[in-house]
Amino acid sequence: MSRAPLWRAVAAFVVVATAAVLAFTMSPRLGLDLRGGTQLVFETRDAPTVKADAAATDRALDVLRRRADALGVVDPTLVRSGERRIIVELPGVLDPRQAAQVIGRTAQLTFHAVEGLAEPGDKDALPDEKGQRLKLGPAVITGDGVTDAAAGTDVRQGIGNFVSVEFRDARAWQQLTGTAACVGPGDPRRRVAIVLDKEIISSPQVNESVPCKVGITGGGTQITGNFTQQEAQDLAVLIKGGALPVPLKLIEQRTLGPTLGAEAIEASAEAGVAGVIVTALFIILVYRLVGLAAAVALACYGLISYAALVAFGATLTLPGLAGFVLAIGMAVDANVLVFERAREEYGENPKRGLGWALDRGFKNAWSAIADSNITTLLAAALLFWLASGPVRGFGVTLAIGVLASLVSAMLITRALAQPMIGRLRPGTSGLGSVGRVRTWVTGRNPNLMRRGRLWLAIGGLIIVAAVAGIVLRGLNFGIEFTGGRIVEFTTSHAVDTAQARRVLSDAGYPNAVVQASGDAISVRTGQIGSDEVVAIERALDARVGDVSKVRDELIGPSLGEELRRNALIALLVALAAQLLYLAARFRWTFGTAAVLALVVDVAAVVGTFAWLGKPIDGIFLAAMLTIIGYSVNDKVVVFDRVREMWGLERRTAFGTLVNRAILQTVPRTVNTGLGALFILIALAIFGGSSLRDFAIALIIGIVVGTASSSFVAGPAAIELERVSKQPPPGPPKRRAPRPRDGSGAVL
Repeated sequence: MSRAPLWRAVAAFVVVATAAVLAFTMSPRLGLDLRGGTQLVFETRDAPTVKADAAATDRALDVLRRRADALGVVDPTLVRSGERRIIVELPGVLDPRQAAQVIGRTAQLTFHAVEGLAEPGDKDALPDEKGQRLKLGPAVITGDGVTDAAAGTDVRQGIGNFVSVEFRDARAWQQLTGTAACVGPGDPRRRVAIVLDKEIISSPQVNESVPCKVGITGGGTQITGNFTQQEAQDLAVLIKGGALPVPLKLIEQRTLGPTLGAEAIEASAEAGVAGVIVTALFIILVYRLVGLAAAVALACYGLISYAALVAFGATLTLPGLAGFVLAIGMAVDANVLVFERAREEYGENPKRGLGWALDRGFKNAWSAIADSNITTLLAAALLFWLASGPVRGFGVTLAIGVLASLVSAMLITRALAQPMIGRLRPGTSGLGSVGRVRTWVTGRNPNLMRRGRLWLAIGGLIIVAAVAGIVLRGLNFGIEFTGGRIVEFTTSHAVDTAQARRVLSDAGYPNAVVQASGDAISVRTGQIGSDEVVAIERALDARVGDVSKVRDELIGPSLGEELRRNALIALLVALAAQLLYLAARFRWTFGTAAVLALVVDVAAVVGTFAWLGKPIDGIFLAAMLTIIGYSVNDKVVVFDRVREMWGLERRTAFGTLVNRAILQTVPRTVNTGLGALFILIALAIFGGSSLRDFAIALIIGIVVGTASSSFVAGPAAIELERVSKQPPPGPPKRRAPRPRDGSGAVL
């Protein structure tokens, strides 16, 4: 007797137990859009003597990390992206002005001897804190010569706020102050100028008690200059952090309040729970007891996916939550493929038993399952490669979800279903009948391909309608793709759009795009600074009342153009990658037909968003790439069946085979589509405004994609095969059955 079921059960137990331990002992790493904080993206620029290459960017990254630590930010994240970009995440920092000014300031700090008051017309002179223009000597100490700096307050001695500085080269500081001490009190040459970014921030006079030629010993001093407490703190951070080797330019900023993230987590959890319950009930209703095994495996899938996320340290973002919830629906796909194939096998050979049919279902469905999951992984990889910010998290969770669904369906479902299937009656097992959908289809046996060219014409009309929408209405690109700033506020009571627009217009922003819905106000403008955002908030607070900022995003124009270009590249590469994969896996005619159907799917979604004026942003890109991966799954299942039948019936007309393959795979298509739609409808209802458009895009894409598998991909393959000169595929390779003894056990 084969021991495979035993080892399969042991492996399933180990996987689930390990996932449970990881899930309950490790905490997820939440992105800033879920826990609140500020993300800054800087781009390094060439300095006169330093090129902004990867090495210079790494040195700048070290400086920024020291500054973030000095600010007291808990668990800051700083990484280099590409050669010239640095991503800084500051959890809990909700004032982007302070973060950007302190973290990203160039801060070229130098200490100079003062040579006296400057002559009129001296362009190299700098004004001191009182407005006197001083002529400075060469820099004696730079920011690299500072080992530590800290802000302090001494009210008793009348010093007020100050910054204490420790020098690496104590002798240099002693010589600088010793030379200045040789000049009489009141003479400008007795002062030491401290210059930050070509601005004298302090020029204290050396105390009269300091001896000439001796200077200040000990390698430390105190900088005073009528600082406020915040100014002293900021200066200490800049001095301690050191000088940046190259200038930085802020090209992207995102600030989100913690309340928004908490609401998103709660909404996604509600959507996930509702989706799982409905999907589980659906799969039990359709497949009965084996469906119950699949529902248990579905719960295990959720546990495995979550454990993998925390184990790999993946950052969970808002789109990532959506990907996690969506992958639950996609996890049903593999189970449906197996069960439908098992129903077919049992219908053809009922005497061989339910166990044999289920075993054949797992073996024969593997090809379609592998192909469909690979295409989804391609889409996830493109998201991670070409997307930015939180959308990358969607690609990560989608990829983890796909792999976890394979484990849950092919290992856990099989380990649960196979031991009990032999003890069940065909009627209660869920595999003993072909199902209502298949009964209805086979009873009518419609010839869908008879009007193949009509279906292709309808697909062409969908593309034309989409192009018309893009031309006539245009695409409502979000600031991610155009650049600009978007700020969202909540109010204590409902505000209408007209009132909010009047407030912004009176405040000096007549061209701002203002939208109000209930107690939420969204303001979209061009490239405005953080001070102007504060002015907008104050204007709304004065006229509307009790305004609280929950989101603030700034995208530079060059970054917006780059992201828009990357989005287009991602879509084109996705289509090309699917074409190449399908052409290699099947035939070029199948691959081309599938991609033509994908174009219809994409056009339907983009056209709908164009006509409705819905935003085209990074989350929309995630939805489109998911649609491409998901839609290809349907085409793969159909063409996998066509290839199998064509190899066995090479003399049958190709159009007849395509029609039969579509009818045979309709139960899988319908049941899988419904499983995904349950999840998406839950996301649209419970997911909040942030995920509603994402869910709408996917609902349109899945509905159209399901239809295009039959009515576009099938007819297109028939037309392409008419002009193709490729011979039909050979019969599928089948392994010879292994000998059995009289009891039926495998030897």
